[in-house]
Formats: sequence, structure tokens, C-alpha cells
Amino acid sequence: MSAFGGYSGQAFSPAGDKGRFVLPPAFRKAVKESSEGNRILCLAAHDRFDCLVGFGLSRIAKLHAQLDNEEERAIRLGSHDFDREVRAQQLFGFEQLPFDDSGRFVMPEHLRDLGKVGEGLYFQGAGDFFFVWNPEELGRMDTGWKSAQASCAKLVAAAKKGAA
Repeated sequence: MSAFGGYSGQAFSPAGDKGRFVLPPAFRKAVKESSEGNRILCLAAHDRFDCLVGFGLSRIAKLHAQLDNEEERAIRLGSHDFDREVRAQQLFGFEQLPFDDSGRFVMPEHLRDLGKVGEGLYFQGAGDFFFVWNPEELGRMDTGWKSAQASCAKLVAAAKKGAA
């Protein structure tokens, strides 16, 4: 098995029946590599945007380190606003979802609601994790997202054309 190199690229996956979705092949391969060969997708609501974030199990160690670093920084700066328990639930509130060899997984309803999931998912690589967007929500973002918006629009159009 090759070493995990991070998440990159873009893909679109239309919604399936019975609340099932498909993790696109490139992301499926990276998640499996990140999860030491296990087919486990970690999925959570993004803390600032109306989307979800996905990653493999290897990111858990980084999240522990991030929590410790944030606490140490707050102590160093004398900040009394940092609450380790609140931040921990934000970082570790993800679901671990199994997926089959074809990438199919069932998304819990609360994640569909939090991510404002609609008729399909747009996947955008972001290094240690990837974004999972409802294309309509991505379209509402500012111009900092224009590259992802353009890619998403083309992939959605191609999927619609292929389904026709």
C-alpha cells in the first residue's frame, strides 16, 4: 500500500437511493490509504461553512495535537476564552462511516441536515481533509471559492448530461 499523500482533486457524485452516497474513486483510495487499508470515512460538519469535511483515520492523531496546541497557545496568551471540552467536541464530533468497495456509504440524517446536502455531493481536496459541498451552497460562497465553483459547475453539468 502506498503512503498517504493527502487529498487533492475534485469530483461530483449524485445522490443515490435510501440515503446512500458514493465516495468518488480518487477520494476513496486516499481515505483507504489514510485509514491503514480500512474502508472508514470520517465525516463532520465544517465549523464555519455550510458543508461537511471528510478524512481518513490518520487525521485523528493530528486533531489531538491540534487540540493540545490550541490549549497551549491560549495559556501562553492568557486567554480565558478557550474551553478544551467545547473545542474537543468540535474537533472529534465526526462520524466514522464504513463504505463498500464501490465507495457507497450511508450518511446519517443529522450530517445531511448540517451540510445542507441536496441531490449530489461535490468533493474538493484540501490536503489533510476534503470538503463535501452541496453545489448550491458552494455557489453562495464568495470569490475566494471561484475555482471550486467553476469545477463544481462543470462536473454537475457533465453528470446531468450523462444522466439524460
